[in-house]
Amino acid sequence: MTKSFFSAVVHLEDDIYVAECPEVGTVSQGLTIEEAIDNLKEATELYLEEFPISTKSRTYFSSFELEYA
Repeated sequence: MTKSFFSAVVHLEDDIYVAECPEVGTVSQGLTIEEAIDNLKEATELYLEEFPISTKSRTYFSSFELEYA
């Protein structure tokens, strides 16, 4: 069994939290942030059982400030 760390990006759409794993491309949702991440973990685990990743890629996060009209 392989142990790896993955990222979760969470945002609110209407009244549902949507969580995405950018390294794998899996997406899930929940009524709370915690539920969305738990569901994402399960979705990612099931995905990787069927489609294992052969190489590890590093994900870089950044933020930026933007003024717009």
